Parts: sequence; structure tokens; C-alpha cells
Amino acid sequence: MTHQPEPLLPGVLAIDAGNSKTDVALIGTDGSILGTARGGGFEPQKIGGAAAVAGLAPLVEQAAAEAGHPSWSGVLTGHVSACLANADLPVEEEALRVALESHPWGAGNTVVNDTFGLLRAGTDGPRGVAVVCGAGINCVGLLPDGRTARFPALGELTGDWGGGSGLAVASMWHAVRAEDGRGGPTGLARAIAEHFGLPGAGAVAEAVHLGHLPHARLHEIVRVLFAVADEGDEVARGLIDRQADEIVRLAVVALRRLDLLDTPTPVVLGGGVLASRHPLLLDNVTARLAEAAPLAEPRVVVAPPVLGAALLGLDHLAAGARAQARVREAYEAGRQVAA
Repeated sequence: MTHQPEPLLPGVLAIDAGNSKTDVALIGTDGSILGTARGGGFEPQKIGGAAAVAGLAPLVEQAAAEAGHPSWSGVLTGHVSACLANADLPVEEEALRVALESHPWGAGNTVVNDTFGLLRAGTDGPRGVAVVCGAGINCVGLLPDGRTARFPALGELTGDWGGGSGLAVASMWHAVRAEDGRGGPTGLARAIAEHFGLPGAGAVAEAVHLGHLPHARLHEIVRVLFAVADEGDEVARGLIDRQADEIVRLAVVALRRLDLLDTPTPVVLGGGVLASRHPLLLDNVTARLAEAAPLAEPRVVVAPPVLGAALLGLDHLAAGARAQARVREAYEAGRQVAA
């Protein structure tokens, strides 16, 4: 029988690593938050899984210091619960779990795609469907017996469309074509140029290409898109309508795969684009969902995504309902709200 190392801090190291930011939190077995830290995006697809996981070390150390342990020997905590973006395939989840094992952070480690964390944050147990529309877009479904419905979520290669990055690029596509005459008119051209203080959308594209404007700033175009759509621009509204359609298509396919179309089922909606709760998108999504899956129960989660990782970790430790309620209470601002 393998001896299980005694952790310094009984509880969970919760990790939510997204495309644009990473949150870690040390959670006691009673659901109390002992220490937290925030860092940049998690990109194993660019630098490799081992390097990406190693990059979490300063955040873990910061959270441990906040918990009163600026340095430690042995194992830090009972379990590492990691919900990771870009862990889109089961084989990638397993590779990242193995990478976590090389660090003395937890006596055990689990890794899932971050969409599973969103699902857990929006439900009381392992049953439902979640669609995340943040920097990218993804969807998972889960049943209590462990059956899942999921998508590769590798971008255009696997049929995905939208999310903040996709909406920004599509907005630029229409804006530049409107300027140079290849496309019809749209207020996106003027609004994007004004937002970046440049003479035109084409100038914005050139600035990104030449490195004068960081590529990461393109996500700001999503706010511009919604503002232009609010003014009645048909092109902008068409992009938002297409995004709503994609979100609902994912949810309905996941519900169908799990035989849940005829059963009242939570459909959890999250990620920055959906959590903004813009009526043009959210009302469109809920109307489409009501037609395609009348028994679906849409819920928008605005909680910090690390909450889902914390709850999954507490589930693993069988910490109980009181601990789960306490950690939810600690992340008050992120409680689920009915759509």
C-alpha cells in the first residue's frame, strides 16, 4: 500500500487557468479561502505542458505565503483541482496532470478542461451542460454516472466559431472590407478606428501586423461591437446573432447526446462574453434555447471561474455541503443568476 504524504494544509489548491488570466486559491476543508494569487494566461499549446505548469509556481508560492507559509517542505495541500484552458482533449488533460505531479503542491491531482469548472460553479452536482464563451468557445455536458458530451474545441479546424477572439476578428473583417469597398457599409469601421485612435480599421490591422498595437488588445473590439450593435448596425447585430446561434447549437447537441432534451436540465452560461449579460446576446440565446430545448434551464455564472475548481476539489475530498456553501459565500459576487 502506497503511503500518502501528509499535506501541510489539508484542503484544496484550486487552479483556474484561462487564456487571459490564471487564478489560484488555497481552500480549507471547511471551505475557507486561505490564500489567493492571480497571474497571466495559460498557454501549454505554445510553450508545452511542463513549462506552462511550471509557470504556475510563483502563483502557488504567493497563495501559500498569503496562507502563512512563505516556504514549505513536503506536500503543500491535500488535493490539486485544476481547471485548465487549452486542455481540450482527454490526452491533454492527462499530460497536464502528469506535469502537476512533478510539483509538491498536492497529495493528489485532477485536471479537467475549464468548461467543467464552469459547469460545477453553476450546478449543485455532476449533471448539466455548460457553454463557455470567453476568449474562445467550448461546451461540455455531464451526467452523474460519469458520461460526458464534449467537443474538441480546436478552433476553425474543428468547426468552432466565435468567442471574444472570433468576434473581434470577424468585426475587423467586416470593418476593413467596408472601408476598401469589398463589403457593405457598417459602423464598425469608424468605431474601431476611433477606439484605437487611428485613421481607419485598415490602419488598426496594419498596426497589429507591425507590432505597434499588441495583438491582445483586439479583444477590446468586442465592446465596440456591442456598442455599434446597440445603435442598430445590421452587420454588428448579425455577428451577435450568429454567436447566439453557435452557443445554442453547442448546448442542444450536448443535451441530445446525453438524452437530456426531454428532462429539465441546467444549461450554464459563462465566460466574459456571456457573463457581461448584454441583452442583445443573452436574450437571443435564451429565446433560441427556449425554442430548441424548452426544458433547458439557462443560468449565467458570473463567479470567478476558480470557484468551480474549488468546488470540484471539495467534491473530491468529500468535504460536504457546508464547506461548499462557505466557499460559494466567499465568492459572493459570482453566484449564479437565472437568465
